[in-house]
Amino acid sequence: MNEYVVIFFTQSGAIKFDRKAKRRNIECKLMPVPRILSSSCGICARIKFDGHVKELVDDEVDKIYLIKDKNYEIVYSEE
Repeated sequence: MNEYVVIFFTQSGAIKFDRKAKRRNIECKLMPVPRILSSSCGICARIKFDGHVKELVDDEVDKIYLIKDKNYEIVYSEE
């Protein structure tokens, strides 16, 4: 199972994502954004997910990083 960090534009977006993930039985934990990644809102979600990350994207998601060997590899960006 892959682990990801999902970064949001707003705190409310992070909270909505957490609810949505739990409804879909996706393991999700809200936490401060790692300093190396930074964010507008300061809250991110750390998730375990095996599907395609595009399934997770909505208007609130800014970036998604794959956690790989203690490093972060960007796999989605709104930009």
